[in-house]
Amino acid sequence: MSDEKENKPQFNKEVDDPILSVTKVDTNKLQEEEEPEMPMCNPCCNRNIKPPRGQLQSYNYLADVPGGYADSEFVEVLFKNTRKGFYKNPTGIELNIGDWVAVEATPGHDIGKVSMVGALVKLQMRKAGIKNEADIKRIFRNARPADMEKFEEAKARENDTMIRSRKIAESLQLDMKIGDVEYQGDGNKAIFYYIADERVDFRQLIKVLAETFRVRIEMKQIGARQEAGRIGGIGPCGRPLCCATWMTNFVSVATSAARYQDISLNPQKLAGQCAKLKCCLNFEVDAYVESVKRLPAKDIRLETADATYYHFKVDIFKREITYSTDKSIAANLVTIDADRAFEIIRMNKAGEKPLSLKRDGEEEQTTQKYNDILDQDNLNRFDNKKRKKKSKDRHNQAKRERDNHPAENISGENAQDETSNGKDSRENLQRDNNRRRQRFSRDNRQHRHENSNRQQSEANSDGSRRRDNDSNKRSENDA
Repeated sequence: MSDEKENKPQFNKEVDDPILSVTKVDTNKLQEEEEPEMPMCNPCCNRNIKPPRGQLQSYNYLADVPGGYADSEFVEVLFKNTRKGFYKNPTGIELNIGDWVAVEATPGHDIGKVSMVGALVKLQMRKAGIKNEADIKRIFRNARPADMEKFEEAKARENDTMIRSRKIAESLQLDMKIGDVEYQGDGNKAIFYYIADERVDFRQLIKVLAETFRVRIEMKQIGARQEAGRIGGIGPCGRPLCCATWMTNFVSVATSAARYQDISLNPQKLAGQCAKLKCCLNFEVDAYVESVKRLPAKDIRLETADATYYHFKVDIFKREITYSTDKSIAANLVTIDADRAFEIIRMNKAGEKPLSLKRDGEEEQTTQKYNDILDQDNLNRFDNKKRKKKSKDRHNQAKRERDNHPAENISGENAQDETSNGKDSRENLQRDNNRRRQRFSRDNRQHRHENSNRQQSEANSDGSRRRDNDSNKRSENDA
């Protein structure tokens, strides 16, 4: 019986891998179907677990190195809110990634999940700046069911504790915001993460919290970026926030990163959900800085035979520069490539001036014509709609008249009469339009004729007045 149990394949662990999704399977069905066993991933690498939220899971590329090189007594353990710690494994407990362990804490013990084992942990410790290995705490044991029950009870109290602590801080009139609370695995200690713009004296707050919750209190200040990473969300790019998915450390972001990329310095567009400058501004700055080095400086003027050109704008990746004949406004814009700009600079240094910025025989780039899709620039757009509406009204009226006729008229000779009526209606419409045009031209001629008669009568009246005035002046002089 013992040999039979040993030969049966056991699938007890669930693997959260999108490629290898192996769950609990009935062993009897496997024996009947005799399907080959699916290959399991190496337990030392991180391909068989889901990466935790808020942290980029490292891949242990040293796991399959032979000769015991990949073995190490140090283990990386992950806690709540992407908090990680490095611990010793002095007793040599066999640990795999994803195992829950009880580790040393002050006071008591804490519960965490193993996130990395092997020689790669030492490299991560060096990256984190841990030099004194003697101060590293140790792993006690694998987590027992009783330990996990205490851990779940402590986690269930975190939300209520955070709400009550916010009310207490508000009653003490402290200028701070408590963003999150994390209980230790044994429930004897609580870490309060808070945000504050200035230095806060929270000694009285610690006393009140300790009396209220009966645990040891630790206050840890975090920034706005860390809070956004803990809360999570969707960025303007449509993807989850970088600080909540893969970023492990935060680098200061300056407005010079936006200037290098020619981005508008609009605070509403440059700020993220944490109200700070977006971290992604730093992602492409190096590419822009390297590309700008292969372009002429902005303060260089280009001299031609007829004018002096100043730098106006640049397309960094196309390596095209636009020059203007005026420093402040866009006047006589000419776009050339960087090679042509360097060629003209060399000619100017040699005392030569080309006839134009363009090369000989190079044609001007034809600008794309503006397509008025909505017909907004058409001055007669309303007239056309009226005409269409009138024609539609006539068409609907003719249709109503056809519908009012009895059904026997819609066959044979009556159908031909109907088509002839349609032609007659079109001819009548054209005739009406011609009459309207003739009437309009006749009214215009009559109006012009009346205006000319009026002007002539006014001129005659003005002439008669002048003659009367002249005669009165002569009679006065004679007297």
